[in-house]
This record gives sequence, structure tokens and C-alpha cells, in this order.
Amino acid sequence: MPDSRRGLTFGVAAYAMWGVFPLYWPLLEPAGALEILAHRVLWSAVTIGLLVLVMRRTPHLRAIVADHRVRLLLTLAAAVISVNWLTYIWGVTHDHVVETSLGYFINPLVTVLMGVLILGERLRPLQWVALGFATVAVLVLTLDYGRLPWVALVLAFTFGSYGLCKKTANVGAVESLAFETAVIAPFAGAYLAWLAFTGASNFSTHGFDHTLLFMSTGIVTAVPLICFGAAATRVSMVTLGLLQYLAPIIQFALGVLYFHEDMPAGRWIGFVLVWIALVMFTVEAVNHRRRQLRLTVEATTAA
Repeated sequence: MPDSRRGLTFGVAAYAMWGVFPLYWPLLEPAGALEILAHRVLWSAVTIGLLVLVMRRTPHLRAIVADHRVRLLLTLAAAVISVNWLTYIWGVTHDHVVETSLGYFINPLVTVLMGVLILGERLRPLQWVALGFATVAVLVLTLDYGRLPWVALVLAFTFGSYGLCKKTANVGAVESLAFETAVIAPFAGAYLAWLAFTGASNFSTHGFDHTLLFMSTGIVTAVPLICFGAAATRVSMVTLGLLQYLAPIIQFALGVLYFHEDMPAGRWIGFVLVWIALVMFTVEAVNHRRRQLRLTVEATTAA
């Protein structure tokens, strides 16, 4: 199989697994979102720690620990991804699957907006139009929900912040996640110990199968990440950018068709506006990349 096709397969696998997460987290009930998050963090730390040893990334992890700037960035990344995971798990287990999909639909647009506000980047005209459509969509959805779609907005902004921290830190995926989970694992462990001490833990009180599901949260977190890492080195950024819409599409379909969440007319209008914004944003990004590549080739030929 050609390397690019293998990369596409890995990418589809990663985003498809992320897309079907709404089917997985409710299996851990009656545990609450915070307990599920604590288990995810703790078992992810164990799983990723073993991966670091197997893949011989220990020197890379030591380099992270030794670099104050990278250490600070990844600690911040650990904090925001914890909020992201908690919000996502809460949304999925409280009948907000459609709204969680909205968060990941608007995430690329939020990331661009953060680039403008934080990094001082300049938007091209069509990007401004796309952001305008997304803003109107949020207003329409706010009217429909009777509140800000806070689950979606928290997911989009925390994941955008997480991406910004990771991009600035510029270190490998496995060792960076190992550091992030190591930072928050003591808090997760302390919370789970408190639940066990007070008799409120759901870890071993609902059968062996349920306990195994808790322990599998580390694998469930690690496998899509590994597939994503394998895809990122084999396919173009344009392909990877298009693949990222696969997860929220699956989540949206599950929310509407499987969980039968309400989709009144106002909500459909809001989502259609978001999709229009994404089409505009994606087409503009692809065309801009092609122009840049063409200019690079012309400059090289002229030289």
C-alpha cells in the first residue's frame, strides 16, 4: 500500500474513532463526568507511559522536563485539555451530543480567530466572511437554545487553546501527552482515592466488565492519537484539514439518528450557517495553498 494511502487510512481511523466516542462514554455510567475524566487521565498516563518506554522516547520526555518554556506550555495545555475532556464527557452523558459536534465544527474557525487575537495574524477577505457566517450561526443557536451554546464554545476554545500551546511547544505527540497526563494524574488519582474512601467510587461496584471499561480509557485515548500521528507524517495538511470534519459529522449523525436529540428549525438553520462557513473557509484555504505552491514553483523556476 502506498504511503499516502496508508496515511489516509490512519487518518480516517483516527477521526472515525473520535467520532464514535459518544457511544463509549455513556457505558461508564452511573459514574459522573468528573470521575470518568479522572479515570481517563490516570489510565492514559499509564498507557502513554508504557508507549514512551516501548517507543524509546524517554530522552525526548527528559528534554521536555528540562526545558522551562516547553514545560510551562504543556502544563497549560494539560489544564485546557482537561477542561475540554470534562466538557465533552459531560455533554455526551447529558444529551448534548449534537452540541458537542458543533464545538468541533466551529473549532477551525475559532482557531483562526485566536490567531488574529493572540498572534496578530491577518485574515483574508473570504475568511472574514466565513467568520461572519459562524458568528450569525452562534447567535441563531443562542436564540434557539435560549442560552449560549456554551458546551460547543467551551470545546472549541479549549481545543483551539490546546492546539496553540502544542504548536508553540513543538514537541512530539507521544512524549508531550505523556508529560500532560503526568501533570494532571496526581489530581486525578487524589480524586479517585477520595471517591473510594467515601464509598462513592463506581470503579469496582458494577461488575468486572465495568471495571475493564474504566481501565480501557487509556487505550481509547492513545489509539486514535497514534493513528493521527501516523497520518500527519504521510498526508498533506490539506487532506488532514479535510479529515478533521469527519469526527463532528459522525457525532452529529449519532446525536440526531441514534440518540434522537431534538433538532427544531432554528437549530437546523444555525448548523447550516456553520456548514456554509466551513465550506467557504475550506475552499479558501485550499485555493490559497495552491496559489502559494504555484508561486513557490514559479519563483524556483525563475531562479
